Amino acid sequence: MKTHRTPLKLLPLALAVILAACANDHGLKPDATLVEPGSLNTAASLAPATVSPAAWPSATWWNGLGDPQLDALIEQALQDNPSLQVTAARARQATASADAADADRSAYIGADAAVQRSRFSRVQDPLLQGDRYSTLRTAEVTFDYSFDLWGGERAAWEAAVGQARAAEVDRQAARLTLAVDVARAYSDLGHAFIAADIAQEDLKRTQQMLTLGRQRLAAGIDSQYQLQQTESLEASAQEQAVNADKELRSARIALAVLMGKGPDRGHDIARPQILKPAAVAVPSLLPADLLGRRPDLVAARWRVEAASRNIEASKTRFYPNLNLTAAAGTQSILGDALFGRTSRFFNIAPAVSLPIFDGGRLRAGLAASDADYELAVAQYNKSLVGALGEVADAINRMEALGRQVEAKQHAVDVSHASYTTVTDRYGSGIGNYLDVLTIEQQLLGAQQQLASLNAQRIDVSIQLMQALGGGYQGETLASAQAPHE
Repeated sequence: MKTHRTPLKLLPLALAVILAACANDHGLKPDATLVEPGSLNTAASLAPATVSPAAWPSATWWNGLGDPQLDALIEQALQDNPSLQVTAARARQATASADAADADRSAYIGADAAVQRSRFSRVQDPLLQGDRYSTLRTAEVTFDYSFDLWGGERAAWEAAVGQARAAEVDRQAARLTLAVDVARAYSDLGHAFIAADIAQEDLKRTQQMLTLGRQRLAAGIDSQYQLQQTESLEASAQEQAVNADKELRSARIALAVLMGKGPDRGHDIARPQILKPAAVAVPSLLPADLLGRRPDLVAARWRVEAASRNIEASKTRFYPNLNLTAAAGTQSILGDALFGRTSRFFNIAPAVSLPIFDGGRLRAGLAASDADYELAVAQYNKSLVGALGEVADAINRMEALGRQVEAKQHAVDVSHASYTTVTDRYGSGIGNYLDVLTIEQQLLGAQQQLASLNAQRIDVSIQLMQALGGGYQGETLASAQAPHE
């Protein structure tokens, strides 16, 4: 009988057909570019501020606000707030994932020992007798190792490390956010006290007007209608005082919650001192240096790096893979022969695998990795543009609020002097009710607006500290390395 064999000249053609059918990554690559900080112009927006090389906030920037009670509250919140415990747990999860990815790169060596007791049925018994018993004793050592020929496992580990670093920076960002929130809530509490003072002062003024109105009515100078208007004004002032007290209690509760405590903790907080706004200054080389000063930017950059490594890992799955498994041990039915020569065994199994046709699974996985990279780059670019915008906006608002406070303080001083004059005249029976009412409302509005402007100035000052990174100094990454095609 004649045996037909494939001619040797057809082997290259067969090999080419197989390779053509293999899964490949042709045509897949990410399409995203990191924004260069120097390309974002900031000179005109930051012009109102003084440029200083020492303008970066310190790690304890809240000390500069001038209230030791606030310092203690922030330190306590950083220890007890549950939200920080959540971010810390997530950072530990990411670190554990990186450790697991690193472990996957190592060889596995295991040992097993077992004793198996069996009873044979007649069918299982080679002698067809049945009712026989057997004891199999086994001891073996196994070995398994995957050769990282193309660096895919290393890239996967580096991606996990990048995610772990991003999670750790997220934890620092959460600490900054919490400190900022506590400082802003503390400022709100101080404003609530001032608003309550203004409401009480306004109530006293309206009560004084009511007393004068009754005297003028008794003297026949004013009418009952004018007295009723004053009584209505006094009732409105009482309502405003009650509302101010309600806002004060709410501010205490909000601050207690941020500290991770029960609402009663807010009752133990003394009246805040008048906080000092930060000086309006910007660091030199702001766009470039901000990359290592803002924790959200550092975390976003680490996620870009991790996504880049994931692309490398995805690409290596298209290539051949080499695994080596081995086992050695002993098996024996007789206990005293377990370690005898005839009971020993071993096996070695090197294996090569190459994906040929997978229905597009590997290409879909690589496309997903490319999309993850593009998303990480887009989020980083968005964070960078937003960060510079926050700094510029805070500086411009600080400068404008400073001028507004000066103008409004002058308005308060003038209104207060005018009110003193018209009430003296009104009490002497010379002035009229309309003048007193008009000036009193002007004074109340000016005092409320001044308190609001001062509170906004402190609030924006705190936001500026956050926009500049709040004293964070993280490691910066080198320029982005886009994945190779």
